[in-house]
Amino acid sequence: MTDTQAGPPEEIRAALGAHTTLTLAYADEDGPQACALLYAVRDGLVPVLLFVTSPTTRHGRALAAGAGAARVAFTVQRDGQEWTELTGIQGRGVCRPLEGEERAAAWPAYGARFPYVERNEQLRIALERTALWELRPDWLRLIDNARGFAHKVEWSRVGSG
Repeated sequence: MTDTQAGPPEEIRAALGAHTTLTLAYADEDGPQACALLYAVRDGLVPVLLFVTSPTTRHGRALAAGAGAARVAFTVQRDGQEWTELTGIQGRGVCRPLEGEERAAAWPAYGARFPYVERNEQLRIALERTALWELRPDWLRLIDNARGFAHKVEWSRVGSG
């Protein structure tokens, strides 16, 4: 099933909310690479995924080289699933760093998802110094084998490619 409505169906939103780690795929001058990142969801018509990473990491440099609109692919799933119960998200979208007021407005969603950040002063200070990024999905696919082998629900932003 494919849906191009304004926002993703509730079952896709629920799957994004049920997990905390995404695998981000990107490419740079050395070729393709992937990394795992903790993320929070900032809900809206189209959910936005928020993550922190230093611009000095390989993926941070690759994202920054995208001039504020780096195209990426990602997956979200829980480890250790049986194939008959496998559920997760595949997606594509655009990443950009948030700064100033945008960062300040988005940070509470990250803090709510990971309250231990605020409770650990050393971690809080470290994360305050690094970049907060948003990933705006324009295509999402939910795989849910619990509803039947290879059951899929897809959503794409109208006009995305």
